[in-house]
Amino acid sequence: MDNIKDASDRWKAPDNWTRITTIDAHTAGEPLRIIVEGYPELSGDTILTRRRQALENYDRFRTALMWEPRGHADMYGCLITPPVSDEADFGVLFLHNEGYSSMCGHGIIAVTKVALEIGLLPIKSPETTVRIDTPSGLVTAYARIEDGQVESVYFHNVPSFVVALDETVEVPGLGPIRYDLAFGGAFYAYVQAKDAGVECTPEDYPNLIERGMLIKRAVMANREIEHTFEKDLNFLYGTIFIGPPKGEKADSRNVCVFAEGEVDRSPTGTGVSGRMALQYARGEIKVGEPMVIESIIDSCFTGRVVREVEFGSYRAIIPEVEGQAYITGRHEFVVDPADPLADGFILR
Repeated sequence: MDNIKDASDRWKAPDNWTRITTIDAHTAGEPLRIIVEGYPELSGDTILTRRRQALENYDRFRTALMWEPRGHADMYGCLITPPVSDEADFGVLFLHNEGYSSMCGHGIIAVTKVALEIGLLPIKSPETTVRIDTPSGLVTAYARIEDGQVESVYFHNVPSFVVALDETVEVPGLGPIRYDLAFGGAFYAYVQAKDAGVECTPEDYPNLIERGMLIKRAVMANREIEHTFEKDLNFLYGTIFIGPPKGEKADSRNVCVFAEGEVDRSPTGTGVSGRMALQYARGEIKVGEPMVIESIIDSCFTGRVVREVEFGSYRAIIPEVEGQAYITGRHEFVVDPADPLADGFILR
């Protein structure tokens, strides 16, 4: 019998099969599948225009890579595109189980590490600046470099702001639930976990999904979600449960239930951005004061308020979020056109 490696090396996918190459990474446990080859070229002067084009014309690539059998219900991904602004190094479009995100903090951290470590952009010690066009706007990331490698990444997000504090919504099966509404690159309803009868732990994972989605749908049904400048951002991305920290070095804990019941393994970069806006609005943190927030698996991001800004009618902030990412693999996926499940399927 031939050596299995030799046999594998000789095998080639037929010419009529689709080939997609990715580099996979994770940030604080949350996956990011970065598409590097095989996706059709997108056109348009803004990332939001490209986002619409991807949804309307190429959504099968998202489902094939995010859903089973190549992915899973909690997979997350992104596509690197040419920049749309003069300042940016590149653009990025984020993908998940439901569709296309407006911004993604863990994704910014991971794609910055990957872009530098594969040589897409040059590494400069002790810190490299990377500017990225996202659907929500320009985001600036800063990679801390040690021995030629990316040790950690922090980024300055788009303006983040509080829409409402201490609102109440009637949730079927739960009754009245108090929530705050804030934007950190996406809109979230922030709920104290104890008010919903859940704990921010892996043991409560099914309940977090169920109640997170109940709250998200109830808020969506009872109020309009409006971004100041972009109507394509007018949607509630998820529910973030807030709980006490488990570790001695953390200040709080986030569990984000977003898209179609997807649970973030990280503390959620855009969610931490919104938390910074909330904590600042309540006078609980000051400019430059660090706040360490845990995830459901005990991984951490550090958030800060960089400065105050005006954003339309809102008193907004520029938040900073820092975390670590790790590369987990390089993959060539193939899609057999005869496969009845070629475009993927999802079970939740």
